[in-house]
Amino acid sequence: MSVSYRWVIVAAGALMTCVALGAMFSLAIFQVPIAAATSWSHAGIASAMTLNFLVMGLGGFLWGTATDRFGPRIVVLTGAVLLGLALVLASRVGSLLEFQLTYGILVGLAASAFFAPMIAATTAWFEENRSLAVSLVSAGMGVAPMTISPFARWLISAYDWRTAMMLIGILAWVLLVPAALLVRRAPAVAGGPSADPAAEGPTVPLGQIFRSPQFLVLGGTFFACCAAHSGPIFHMVSYATICGVAPMAAVSIYSVEGLAGLGGRLLYGTLADRFGVKPVLVTGLLVQAAALATYLFVSQLGEFYALAVIFGSAYGGVMPLYAVLAREYFGPRVIGTVFGAATMLSSIGMAFGPLAGGWIFDTFENYSWLFIGSSMVGLGAVAIALAFPPLQRIRLQPA
Repeated sequence: MSVSYRWVIVAAGALMTCVALGAMFSLAIFQVPIAAATSWSHAGIASAMTLNFLVMGLGGFLWGTATDRFGPRIVVLTGAVLLGLALVLASRVGSLLEFQLTYGILVGLAASAFFAPMIAATTAWFEENRSLAVSLVSAGMGVAPMTISPFARWLISAYDWRTAMMLIGILAWVLLVPAALLVRRAPAVAGGPSADPAAEGPTVPLGQIFRSPQFLVLGGTFFACCAAHSGPIFHMVSYATICGVAPMAAVSIYSVEGLAGLGGRLLYGTLADRFGVKPVLVTGLLVQAAALATYLFVSQLGEFYALAVIFGSAYGGVMPLYAVLAREYFGPRVIGTVFGAATMLSSIGMAFGPLAGGWIFDTFENYSWLFIGSSMVGLGAVAIALAFPPLQRIRLQPA
């Protein structure tokens, strides 16, 4: 297969991460309309996103392991079918509990079938410009707030939240199933000789990998990073509305964050290829922590836009770098399993933010403590990242 096909993999991965994660994160747009139509609490609705992240974490690990064993195509195709079904079912529920279980479990399981498997597949296709390629796949997450979120807001305005969610589910089928059929294993992984000698070595017990300092620091940093930014991202539209920003303008802040995240992924990926992954990651984490604290002092639309550029580029830029570190530390053979496990830890971190933000708002009727706590957790991510071992392939011996 022509090596140029690797860019088809990148394009398909970007599209799938955009649609899948955009559909899942659109709950931030649905939160207020659902609460108004059903009288369900904000914390109750947000808990569906918490379930998303918890299930997504476990799913990322399982889907990543399945990718190493069966290849990425069957994994993403299964996720595509399941995601559309989950959204259609969630649009028909009659109670908060049914919504939490359907949206929280099924959507989370389906959405997790794309990020780790496609990142793992992409790293296998690239030896040069790997950080940039992974960043481009991850860029789909940045495009989602500029596409899926405004589209969801328009559908809700034109119809109602149930019809809007059902139509997004149908759209997921239309876009994701054909994209999944384009996915292929990299030639070396599919059966040709491997360019990576470490990939031909003996099988290493996963327990030994997961106990290594490299994985512990990688997983800890990923966990704290996502725990820091998940709450502010999810509640940003609600926070801006409380500050007096009009609903559609508040959604546009979310979109600006996504656009900045897209630019941040390209910028940080390029810088990581040139200067190294670790220093770029630590710098991005510092910027993220500072931006989170600064949200305490903004209230006008222009201020939200300016800070959204800084915050979005930081959290968007660092996210793909964890996959590059996993590939450099552990090699291509178990990248799906290892990055899936790291993604599981990050998803557990992501799970705290939406629920904590909903509880803070219901209790204090503002989000100040959410931004204070998130900034402190972000500084914790910086501290953990500083403990990364030297960037050298881990040499593990079989037990």
